Amino acid sequence: MEADGYRCRSSRALEGGESALPGSLLFGAGLLGNLLALFLLGQQRLRRGRPPPASAFYLLVSGLAVTDLLGKCLLSPMVLVAYARNRSLSELWPAGAAAGGQPGRLCQLFAFLMAFFGLAPTLLLLAMALECWLSLAHPYFYQRHLPRRRAAALLAAAAAALCALFCALPLLGFGATVQYCPGTWCFIRMAGGAAPARGYSVLYASLLGALGLAIGLCNLASMRSLYRMARRPHRRSGRPAARAPAAPRMEELDHLVLLALMTVLFTVCSLPLIVRAYVGAFAADFNEKADLTALRFLSVNSIVDPWVFIIFRTSVFRKFLHRVCRRLNSKKATTPRLL
Repeated sequence: MEADGYRCRSSRALEGGESALPGSLLFGAGLLGNLLALFLLGQQRLRRGRPPPASAFYLLVSGLAVTDLLGKCLLSPMVLVAYARNRSLSELWPAGAAAGGQPGRLCQLFAFLMAFFGLAPTLLLLAMALECWLSLAHPYFYQRHLPRRRAAALLAAAAAALCALFCALPLLGFGATVQYCPGTWCFIRMAGGAAPARGYSVLYASLLGALGLAIGLCNLASMRSLYRMARRPHRRSGRPAARAPAAPRMEELDHLVLLALMTVLFTVCSLPLIVRAYVGAFAADFNEKADLTALRFLSVNSIVDPWVFIIFRTSVFRKFLHRVCRRLNSKKATTPRLL
């Protein structure tokens, strides 16, 4: 048997000193937040009487809330059952667990779901960033070639298929899963092991980092487009205003601010995992406490995401944002331009 530093990889009972209360509170917060976010999204459309067809951004935000909700409803009950029975995840479904300390089927399922629901929201964020950038930087191309419902459905389906295929690679032999202390966490092995295991952890972390970078670049490009629209002088010709977009609309600004907040949250929650994957792959650093902290940061993303949306949708926050934008525009209008 290969010796490594994962002391709970073969444990049958949970490590002592751990309580189910933090996991229960996080599950309740995630469940309540995502349900409230979906309720607010539904109320937003019902207030308009006969609502128009949903925009791509609206569908993608709804898909993000549903994805986060599914992740919490599938993962958290496994953890709570493990605490209730005082058994590790591998012991709850030990069929297929070999004597060499290999994880059980439930542990492998948990690791797959954890990887999937860590990556799928990131791809949805990227789809939202691309949609926002195209609608601002290339509005005519966006309106003509990207039907809203079809584009959102295709993006969501492609993201789900790619995530499922990539996250299933450890089950097919490329990569490895391991059970972390106290026996209620299973995820990609991030330190030691064979070359495929180390390669997959680095590939997963690199993909997270590349997606985060792409989201940030799309947000910067969208901000640049909004700035150009704000500086563009109003035309006084007889052309209809609808055919010549001038000042940025508040709807696009709302989308961009919400997307920027979620991007910052994703970066903060995923960065510890990216660092641990690289450190463990190249230095064989079996710091299980640091690995567990990185996993908890990754799981917190789906809990805080809906609350960011809920706070953003409050009238106080939106009035504050619009007031700041009006003040900036008024200062820009009163500032004399030097020739």
